[in-house]
Amino acid sequence: MGRHPKSAEVRGRFWTARASGATLREAARAAGVSRTAGHYWLKDSGGVRPRPRAPRPALRLSLAEREEISRGLAKKESLTSIAARLGRSVSTVSREVRRHTASAGYRAHQADRMADARTRRPRPGKLASTEALRERVEQGLKAKWSPQQISARLWVDFPDDPTMHVSHETIYTSLFVQAKGGLPGELTVHLRTRRVRRKAQRRVFVGPRRIADMRPLHARPAEVEGRLVIGHWEGDLIVGRKGLSHIGTLVERHSRYVVLLLPELSDRRRHRDPHLDGDRAAAGAPEDAPGTRGTR
Repeated sequence: MGRHPKSAEVRGRFWTARASGATLREAARAAGVSRTAGHYWLKDSGGVRPRPRAPRPALRLSLAEREEISRGLAKKESLTSIAARLGRSVSTVSREVRRHTASAGYRAHQADRMADARTRRPRPGKLASTEALRERVEQGLKAKWSPQQISARLWVDFPDDPTMHVSHETIYTSLFVQAKGGLPGELTVHLRTRRVRRKAQRRVFVGPRRIADMRPLHARPAEVEGRLVIGHWEGDLIVGRKGLSHIGTLVERHSRYVVLLLPELSDRRRHRDPHLDGDRAAAGAPEDAPGTRGTR
């Protein structure tokens, strides 16, 4: 059994919270488990939610039936007698005892776990069983192609060969969940994100709009769209890598005049770089607009 065995319902709450954008700590709290347990679930699955287990077929022996078999064997009953009481064939009971009897004898709970493990034996994945496909995917990853690009290219190169088709999700899963086999985990260094496991989706903002009475671009007047009149400005915010730097832009649509708005500088920086104030004045920026610099 894996680490931190929990019911499917508990794990389901954890993964549902992660899918909604919750952090590891928040998802663990929603499931009622420790952060450590949640960490192991993420690590073992590569951040990919495991597929739900199919319900046990009616033809399979239940735990209650296995407990009845265990009690019957302890009483030295014959397999025929046990099978008749359960309403099962003798061959079914005989096969059960033969497969799941350990050195300490037949134990119902141990037999049930062994049967589950036998049922869950995974089939080889498509990338693990198709060498030509795996080689093409590895070549694409090493060439810094994204899984989406690789998947699309395979459809173009092999339109009539389904064995050479694979979805980008399968590629990600094979990289992040090593138990699936197929692609070595070392290939994650070629991903553009360099992640070693799936990242939770970002939380969707459902609150009130942050800009009151916001108008869409397609609703602006024709004179603005045609750049015919001076005095219409268009603003934007540019965010640098990892959000560590920001710069605002204001563009006059007719003349293409640009004003760059930098974050407000500290007094120490302004004292060290006195030319900044001169640049602001040259751009025609208002005196009360701190940290602005103009250029054409």
